[in-house]
Amino acid sequence: MPKRVSSNIEHMFAQSSGNFHLSCESKNSVVLGIDPGLTRCGYAVIEVQGATQITMRALGVLRTSPDQGLPQRLAEISKEIEELLDEYQPSVVAVEHIFFQSNVRTAMSVGQVSGLALSAAARRGLQVEQYTPNQVKLAITGWGGADKAQVQKMVKQRLGLNAIPKPADAADAAAIALCHIASSSLAKKISEAKVRSA
Repeated sequence: MPKRVSSNIEHMFAQSSGNFHLSCESKNSVVLGIDPGLTRCGYAVIEVQGATQITMRALGVLRTSPDQGLPQRLAEISKEIEELLDEYQPSVVAVEHIFFQSNVRTAMSVGQVSGLALSAAARRGLQVEQYTPNQVKLAITGWGGADKAQVQKMVKQRLGLNAIPKPADAADAAAIALCHIASSSLAKKISEAKVRSA
């Protein structure tokens, strides 16, 4: 069985929710962010309420042992992803898209886990989005060349947390979910502007 390691969310929160100050969907929606990995797969569940309020509902990492065979590890992660989808009922699943990876073995395992998340969400008819690391950095910090520490600091700030979320894979998953929230808001504004100018 994979070990689902959840962070102590109550300890990290300075307040129950944060304000993103974005024009998101008017109805409540839940975004599941996934930072795919075979040994550590980060996840974050963020709820968008109204126009600006966001709340982190879950944050953690799915872990598998390198001592197990690849098929067993993938099966375990697949099962855990399905359980996350059942438990939190997201409307959107946002997954990191690895644009380039120098380590071929790592790239293959990340791609396999990414495929599990994408297919599980697609089978349920959910909206599925992929974002490259540079897109995530740009959306969260305003600069595509930001380092991990800068991204984690902004995740902490955007979610109104007392501390930077840990482990790092979980923080990355939160950044991916926040990237989708920011990106979908921008896309909506552009669409509305086009309608007004037509």
